[in-house]
Amino acid sequence: MKITALVPEELINEVRKYSGGKNITESLIIALTDYTNRQKIKKSIQKLRKNPLEFANDFNAERIRKINRDL
Repeated sequence: MKITALVPEELINEVRKYSGGKNITESLIIALTDYTNRQKIKKSIQKLRKNPLEFANDFNAERIRKINRDL
């Protein structure tokens, strides 16, 4: 998608420096992808805090290892 945006040149230069992109477009794609991935991780962490994972009462690491080995 082609867009027009007013972005401070200093910010663009930092994004290019830290992303390692070949050009502004690639640098922005890297930066935006990284940002969205971090936000997804934050959201997942928040969900886990509200509803933590719990092991079943009959959970047994030895049994799980055996199941995995038999696959």
